[in-house]
Amino acid sequence: MTDAFDHTVDVLVVGSGGGGMTAALTAHASGLDTLVVEKSAHFGGSTALSGGGIWVPGAPAQRKEGYAPDPDGVFEYLKQITNGDVSDARLRQYVDKSPEMMEFLEKLSSWFEFVWKPGYADYYPELPGGSELGSTINVPAIDLRKLGDEEQNLLQPLALAPKGIWFAPKDLRLFYQVRQNWRGKAVLVKLIWRMFRARVFGDRMAAIGQSLAARMRLAMKEHDIPLWLDSPMTELITDADGTVIGAAIERNGQPQRIAARRGVILAAGGFDHDMAWRRQYQPVLENDWSFGNPANMGDGIRAGEKVGGATELLDEAWWFPAICWPDGRLQFMLNERMMPSQFVVNAEGKRFINEAAPYMDFAHAMIEGQKTGVTHIPCWLITDIRSFHRYVVAGHLPIPKVPFASVPTGWKVPAAWLESGVVKEANSWEELATKLDVPPAQLRATAERFNELARKGHDDDFNRGDSAYDNYYGDPTLPNPNLYPLGKPPYYAFQIILGDLGTSGGLRTDEYARVLRDDGSAVKGLYAVGNTSAAVMGRSYAGAGATIGPAMTFGYVAAKHIADGSEPSISNNSTVSSNRR
Repeated sequence: MTDAFDHTVDVLVVGSGGGGMTAALTAHASGLDTLVVEKSAHFGGSTALSGGGIWVPGAPAQRKEGYAPDPDGVFEYLKQITNGDVSDARLRQYVDKSPEMMEFLEKLSSWFEFVWKPGYADYYPELPGGSELGSTINVPAIDLRKLGDEEQNLLQPLALAPKGIWFAPKDLRLFYQVRQNWRGKAVLVKLIWRMFRARVFGDRMAAIGQSLAARMRLAMKEHDIPLWLDSPMTELITDADGTVIGAAIERNGQPQRIAARRGVILAAGGFDHDMAWRRQYQPVLENDWSFGNPANMGDGIRAGEKVGGATELLDEAWWFPAICWPDGRLQFMLNERMMPSQFVVNAEGKRFINEAAPYMDFAHAMIEGQKTGVTHIPCWLITDIRSFHRYVVAGHLPIPKVPFASVPTGWKVPAAWLESGVVKEANSWEELATKLDVPPAQLRATAERFNELARKGHDDDFNRGDSAYDNYYGDPTLPNPNLYPLGKPPYYAFQIILGDLGTSGGLRTDEYARVLRDDGSAVKGLYAVGNTSAAVMGRSYAGAGATIGPAMTFGYVAAKHIADGSEPSISNNSTVSSNRR
């Protein structure tokens, strides 16, 4: 049978993001001949474009600092936020295996350095099992020159920072406080120093997702695990019994058939940019507003479906409110929603949610509101000139004008913003309402109600500021970091659209990451992890890193399950079957 193939391995991994590379490292460490194939010309997937956080309660990095969340408490926390959408077995597997996965990587290679800095709370820290200290694990920055020739193959963020500028996770929070305290100003000085070093010494430092993807690739190189770029999978190959025994790919424009004696692990991302498919399952979307890997078109999910795999949660995504500029550039709307002097309104001029809520919750409120017939996509964040002078808004630094700066500075709202239509300016609530096409009386009533609550110090309508999560990017100099009245005009409104970090629905899997059919039976030889699988977080988001953490964990789990010998190997008597439609 193997004569029908061009290349034979034990394990074939499709995709080179965090889930795929963790799976490959685990399979190789278990003595299995492993190959990773990547559709695009660059490795790293959405992991390389991400904030690089890994949500792992009980990680070794936490335990070293004397903090060990109770696994049963974490399990109950996940049960609450997933609301019955995810099996207990999958949740328990994640709680038990995620710390084990991180310990495995740390022991496997010195390239893996995991750190935990307390303070970035879980997204629902007030729930039983939630944590105000948080369980987001990060990696330190790394000089990309260590990648050698592989540096050019690392997927780069769509919006590149100025040369030499990089943020460690804690830097960003302090940077947003540049006008509130000296620690924020110290980060600004640090950034200038990094930029100077890059120009003088040639540093090519990278942090967050770039560092994580680079470290994974370096570990793969250390262990001689092959990675084929520009090698898209075109279909899975099964035998007469329906067992997946390999895949057809294209390499250098030539078709090849790869035999996988022990199994195929799909880690090819979601269907972030397939707008036909997204409009079918997510009709609220009108445009491609995804921050996900540009190569993510649902190939892995479709291939799994063709061999019998069922799907779940295709209507979901890792939603993230954003700004979309006229040139199509997307910008996260995160810290702005935690600013004290702002509120968000729909087309009726009314608030509809705690603006500082986790981004999935905020976006779900936009989606549900849109279904009522009242426009919530887009909605508008409204603030005043004082806030613009005090906080980082849409990437603008509230510092004196710096000539030739690569980011907006100065005390005036950039004219290009106002000309774009994405930002509106007005000298009264009525004038602003007219520009937003919302009822003037209602917008004034909303503003006056918000200011009344802000002066009192508690948001009686939506409880903004009650959660430790809300406070993270708020103003630490205020009694309630998320509340302060809007003052004198001019007032500004920023348009918020429905962005996402990628889709989160996909192939149905069990606690071993095996792809399941509609009847609950497993498709033998086939596994799916990351956004190719339906999220273990269901329709929620436990904390920063709750996409990468599960991708890496179930990549580890899938490879261990294969190594344990639970799946049948290819026999020489197998009959090859094509699954092309």
